[in-house]
Amino acid sequence: MPDLPPMVAESELADPVRAEGLTWRQSGRRIVDDVHLNVPAGVVTGFLGANGAGKTTTLRLMLGLTRGEGRTTYFGRPLAQWRNPARIVGVVMGGVAGHPRHTLAQHLRMVAAGAGVPESRVRDVLERVGLTGTADKRLEALSLGMAQRAGIAQALLGDPPVFFLDEPANGLDPHSIRWLRETLRQLADEGKAVLVSSHLLAEMQQFADRVIVLARGRVVAETSIEALARRGSQVTVQSPRVGDLAAPVEQLDGTFQLLDDGRATIRGITRFQVGDLAAERGIPVHWLDEQAPSLEDYYLSVAEEEFRIS
Repeated sequence: MPDLPPMVAESELADPVRAEGLTWRQSGRRIVDDVHLNVPAGVVTGFLGANGAGKTTTLRLMLGLTRGEGRTTYFGRPLAQWRNPARIVGVVMGGVAGHPRHTLAQHLRMVAAGAGVPESRVRDVLERVGLTGTADKRLEALSLGMAQRAGIAQALLGDPPVFFLDEPANGLDPHSIRWLRETLRQLADEGKAVLVSSHLLAEMQQFADRVIVLARGRVVAETSIEALARRGSQVTVQSPRVGDLAAPVEQLDGTFQLLDDGRATIRGITRFQVGDLAAERGIPVHWLDEQAPSLEDYYLSVAEEEFRIS
């Protein structure tokens, strides 16, 4: 955690990053339209949207790389007001950028010097991202997966409490994606505030604790992955007396739909509740399964609603 000024309220520490009213226009059209969002500590926040939804532009506005309307604060003050921004937020946007003929170690040493970070930190971050054996490789020779890891190493140099990653899983193989997932989880468990933008919904469901959905430059929805798992889950039960479950399910405000072969689908209550209802009434259960809605289903439903009303 950085040395914070005494005027920062405890409420601001709960959400280290706060963006308010972010707006950016191009040719008279709003590409980012009055975006408000918070990034809490200890959580991986997924920032979802189709290509062209405005995710990268929003991140650039938050970082001050693009000028527009609105305000973003980091622990209560704009990023430009911190003496050393690299110690406040680490950014990964498209791997690592540097002179292609510099080695990775040379590049990281230069970045460390510019950020006022001890050179010994380079060795530490290379070890953390698994690139110790790649330190003498030129940037131009790094594979896509190595470049993504190198970008994260660069972001880690200042040990910042906040991380922004823009489409970090693009083009990665399954091994690298698993490593990325574990790294993001570790950062959040260390109390970091992590914001990850992506259009890869299946991967995001494994990365994130909560998601913010952007459509046509507007935030149209926000939910936790835990809440998503509870939202509209469907239980399938099979029993020779499956019809006897209809009344008790409806008493719990669930919905019951009889299928064939002694099966029924139930919504509005969990499989544990269904199992308890069956046990209390002596109803034999031959099959019990629960399927939670996917992040893809959720995203498509809220995004399509935005397009419908626009």
